Amino acid sequence: MHDDVLSEMLRSLWLTDIFHSVWEAGGTWGVKGHDDKCAIVHYMLNSSCVIAFGDDPKPVELHEGDLAIFPHGTAHVFAAEYGVQTTPLSALVQDFPPGESGVVRVGTPPYRTRMLCASLHYSAIGESGLYSALPRIIVLRRHMIEGEPLLLRTLDCLPSEIGRTAPGSRLVTLRAFETVFVLSLRIAMEQLAEESSALTALHHPGISKALMSIHGSYAEPWTVESLSREAGMSRSVFSQVFRDLVGESPMRYLTARRLQEARRLLADTSVAQQDIAQRIGYRSQVGFHLAFRKEFDMTPGDYRSRRASGKPSS
Repeated sequence: MHDDVLSEMLRSLWLTDIFHSVWEAGGTWGVKGHDDKCAIVHYMLNSSCVIAFGDDPKPVELHEGDLAIFPHGTAHVFAAEYGVQTTPLSALVQDFPPGESGVVRVGTPPYRTRMLCASLHYSAIGESGLYSALPRIIVLRRHMIEGEPLLLRTLDCLPSEIGRTAPGSRLVTLRAFETVFVLSLRIAMEQLAEESSALTALHHPGISKALMSIHGSYAEPWTVESLSREAGMSRSVFSQVFRDLVGESPMRYLTARRLQEARRLLADTSVAQQDIAQRIGYRSQVGFHLAFRKEFDMTPGDYRSRRASGKPSS
C-alpha cells in the first residue's frame, strides 16, 4: 500500500522537460546553483563533492556511488570542498541549446571528479501539499542503491545513453531519469522516513491509507470520521497525527487536493467548466467558486482565461 500512495502523490505531476549532463571537475572547483521549479538529480560517478545550502553551514558529503535528489530544485552549491570560490551555474550551461545535453567541465584538469546531473521540469499545477513538504535534499548512499538492482542498473546505463542520438533517445533518457526519481523517493520512504515528516506520512500504515483515499478518490464525500476509519485510527488520534506529519488538517488537505485537480481540469479546455465542481467533489458551483477564489485569489473562469492567454495564473 505504501508505494501506492507514492504513486498517487506523483500521478498529478507531469514531466514536461529535462536537462541532463555529465559533469567533469578538477582542482579546486565550485558551482553555485539557483532556485528552480524542477527536481534535480546528482549522481556521483567518480570521486566526491560537497553540497551546501546558503542557510546551513554544515555541508553534505557525496561520495562515489551516492545519489542526491532535490525534489524542489532548492538553490545549493556543489564543490570540491566547503567554502571555495564558486562559478554561477548559468555561466557554465549558457551555451547549451534548449533540449541539448553533453559534458560540462569546471575547474582545472585532470578532471577526476565525474557526476551525472539532471533537472526534471514538472508542471507546477500538479504539485500536492505533501510533495511540497518533502525535504529539500534526499541522499541515498551507495550501499542503499546497491540493494536496488533496477535503480543501480538504470544509473549505470545513463551516462552512455546521454550521448546517443538514436531514434527515441531523448524520450528514453527522460523516462529513465523519471524512473530514477520515483525509485529514489520509494527507497527514501522505506529507509529514511525518520528524516522527514512527509516521508513518515507516506510510510505510516494509517496515514498513508487516508492519503491514498484523498489522492485517489478526492471526489468522494469524505469527512474526518470516514477518513479516520480508512486509516484504522480513532478520530482524535488520526486528526492529530495527520496534522503533525502532513502539516495541516485532513479536511484542509482534501480541499487543497480537490482544488489542485480543479486547476488541472481548467487547464484542459476540452472539459466543460460547469462540470468541474461535481467532478472534484463539490455539490454546488457556489461552494466551488468560493473555495477556488479563496485559495488562488481568482475565479475558476479567470484562471482558465489566463491559462488560455498565456498569462501567469499563480
